Amino acid sequence: MSLRVGIEKLRVYPASMALPMERLCAARNHDPANIREVMMIDERSVNPPWEDPVTMAVNAALPMLTEEEKASIELLIVGSESGVDQEKPMSTWVQRYLGLTSRCRNFELKHACYGATAGLHMAASWIASGSAGEGKKALVISSDQSRAHFGKPWEYVMGASATALLVSSQPDLLEIEPGKSGIFTNEVSDLTRPTSRVETGNSETSLLSYLEALDMAVADYLSRLGQSVGYAYFKKNIYHAPFGGLTLRATRTALGHFGSYKRAEADALWAEKTRPSLTYLRRLGGTYGSSTFVGLLGLLDECPELETGDRIGMFSYGSGCCSEMWSGLLGPQAHSVAAAADLKRLLDQRHVLSVEEYEQAEGERTAHIDDGDFEADTSGFDHWYERNYAGKGYLVFRGAHEFYRQYGWS
Repeated sequence: MSLRVGIEKLRVYPASMALPMERLCAARNHDPANIREVMMIDERSVNPPWEDPVTMAVNAALPMLTEEEKASIELLIVGSESGVDQEKPMSTWVQRYLGLTSRCRNFELKHACYGATAGLHMAASWIASGSAGEGKKALVISSDQSRAHFGKPWEYVMGASATALLVSSQPDLLEIEPGKSGIFTNEVSDLTRPTSRVETGNSETSLLSYLEALDMAVADYLSRLGQSVGYAYFKKNIYHAPFGGLTLRATRTALGHFGSYKRAEADALWAEKTRPSLTYLRRLGGTYGSSTFVGLLGLLDECPELETGDRIGMFSYGSGCCSEMWSGLLGPQAHSVAAAADLKRLLDQRHVLSVEEYEQAEGERTAHIDDGDFEADTSGFDHWYERNYAGKGYLVFRGAHEFYRQYGWS
């Protein structure tokens, strides 16, 4: 890439309801210390029946885009493993409801949790190639929600959220370093969504695949550098986090390429360089492709000492599998862009659910997932629709008529 290209703006829509893990653990007779201290999850986001991956995508991007920016976007990529239609891409609804130009090439991209990172690099290459034209920008959105998993061991690592990235030749947040990327891909059947209702897999296979992919992607990254570097080459490191505790194992694995470290030394480096990225992920549960970008916001908010030009190591993994180790340099407005995303406030204002409310929300969504005619119920949850949505201009899911999905503004 000849131009400076990267992320200009970033905003997360963390869904509007939250379930504390202590409540879920009490209801399932599970040790909360295992979830909060080992898995490193304190709460998870939950969608009400009137939201879905399309509404989350729009509600993530809309607040951060000016009218001028909307007019400049000519590439829209929505990465997701939670598609709502087997043919029609979510990007078409997103293009419409964001009010983007009709000259906007758009598509939905699927590669499990790697999809958003793949979309980011495709968008950056499009801009850097000169094909975009001067001043043109791309919008990359990651939007996912879990299926219902009542009583399953992995119920605690589920979630819902969307992240919107404005990609341009003005990388105020993070500049992508051209050529500094390591890839590893290998077909593996670890996690799968074979039907509209099922999300399953082998957690042990997935863990081993993740760590192997990380090991090989870091090796590829270093081989492309053409120089020997230490772990200090990266100011901070962000690893894909289906649950926060996995980043500790990821750090230990990655460090094998940089020298010999005792367990205590490796854990201290994780605490210094990666743990700050978990501050918001701990409150969201599973964020799928959004994980590394939510981690970037957490890192910036937790580490005010970070400066323009600091190198951040980024690792993304998608089941199936494809992984990428890449790096970026913090832009001149990184902290102000993170502050504008205002993620802590968005997390704090979610409606806190009882376990019964959580099961109601997930149950209603599952009951209608294949229905062709229904109206999304906006009652319940302590009048949450009236308190948080009515008159606020959020995109909401109304239901379906003859299998055509219906959307409107709250």
